[in-house]
Amino acid sequence: MKGPIIIVDYNPQWPILYEEEKIMILSVIGDKVVAIEHIGSTAVPGLGAKPIIDIMVAVRHLSDADECIEPLQSIGYEYVPEYEVSIPERRFFRKNPVKVPPKAHIHLHIVERTSDFWERHILFRDFLRTHPEIAQQYCQLKKELAAKFGSDRDAYTAAKTSFIESVVEMARAKKAIRP
Repeated sequence: MKGPIIIVDYNPQWPILYEEEKIMILSVIGDKVVAIEHIGSTAVPGLGAKPIIDIMVAVRHLSDADECIEPLQSIGYEYVPEYEVSIPERRFFRKNPVKVPPKAHIHLHIVERTSDFWERHILFRDFLRTHPEIAQQYCQLKKELAAKFGSDRDAYTAAKTSFIESVVEMARAKKAIRP
């Protein structure tokens, strides 16, 4: 995606778009799916975000993702294999906006259910959902970074990393002390 990074206010249509997309995904690759989750900022009620619905699909083995490429293409997804260089444990797909309004892109991440990628994203999302004050700090950080980096998505993402890692560590610590 080109253009400036824009953080918009939370849109209550985001979970609805996720549910609609989930049905389509399961209709074409449901036999390969172990779990499916709405992740990222659009999955946290009240949190401002880039208008991108992130969907994470778990498969038993990453090789199962190869069998998902053509079926996902049939419902409008583009497979982006070049991202495997930086994140080899994930298969990435994207879909241009499906509804206007709300105009939202779809990013689909296929990973193994037992992967660190799966765990980190679920921990981060769930912690933000249960800690609105941390979610608001994250929103403020994203707005500041979007203003600072303009359309440099790599710099924007890199600048968020330490905050995200600290939240994941807090979530892991909280999970570890539960009886």
